[in-house]
Amino acid sequence: MAKWGQGDPRWIVEEREDGTNVNNWHWTERDATSWSKGRLRELLVGITVENEAGRCEISELKQVEGEASCSSRKGKLIFFYEWNIKLGWKGIIRESGAKHKGLIEIPSLSEENEVDDTEVNVSKKKGDGDILKDLMKTAGTAKVREALGDYLKALKTEFTMGMILPTKAVAAQELTVERKLSENALQASSRVALGVRIPTVALHMTELFDTAIEQLYRIFTVKDLVQKFSKSPAVLEAEKGGKFQMFDGNITGEYTELLTNKKIVMKWRCRNWPEEHYAIVALNFVPTLQQTELQLDCKGVPVCEEENMKFCWQKQHFEEIKGLLQLTTLNG
Repeated sequence: MAKWGQGDPRWIVEEREDGTNVNNWHWTERDATSWSKGRLRELLVGITVENEAGRCEISELKQVEGEASCSSRKGKLIFFYEWNIKLGWKGIIRESGAKHKGLIEIPSLSEENEVDDTEVNVSKKKGDGDILKDLMKTAGTAKVREALGDYLKALKTEFTMGMILPTKAVAAQELTVERKLSENALQASSRVALGVRIPTVALHMTELFDTAIEQLYRIFTVKDLVQKFSKSPAVLEAEKGGKFQMFDGNITGEYTELLTNKKIVMKWRCRNWPEEHYAIVALNFVPTLQQTELQLDCKGVPVCEEENMKFCWQKQHFEEIKGLLQLTTLNG
């Protein structure tokens, strides 16, 4: 039996302020499916190849089916991903100017195979143009595999940021170094020495809505309207310090400032973000001629979540709200 104070350090609960997954011993899992779909689209669509015979480009992501996740156990990261991907490509023959289209199918991108061994099938619609098909089967396939490799690198670095937390000893060393650099800088900084430093970005988006400013403000602060545009249950306390939860708990946060029909400021986070990390989202409502302009400013978005954040607001908020406004006459 181990003496007092000499137990296996993996089982010792350290005095961590965040109190999260001590020594990275417990099993944690993060869903990478949504992030992966956005990153695959970003890396694959737009790939071009050309030679003296012609030029081809991957023009669209027709299908991406599957899932991806990352788990942490005993300080080690375990990856799971399995994808069935279909891409559309188009090309032009230099000499004749003839245009052709085709498909690229990746039936199984998974952790069971190396990227270089991943099956990539190229096909073309009926007719001439085999010279373009050959270009896509050679140079095109090589570039697709390169892009898939970039996706896996990002999955294992950017996406997993914050999953392996520093232990007390490492955190103490970081704190000592930071104090030596500058005590004043440490106080002004938003970095938390005992937590995890997360690279972040700021976003700015604007959108016009064909509705009065009062109606648009209500859509963000009235529970029934939030549930209508999000098409899911919501918890809403639209007051300073009030909590909110949307999209089946995938989005949570707290209202920090509300100026009726003018401004809403929130602490805002996605479920798969590093524990206790929040972005600050500010919504400014600006009246224009027969419309309302919504200005969104967001600070503190994890770098690896930038595209997902844009997608969330553009597709799941702005476009869904416009659909709601078209179908429903809102009460004043």
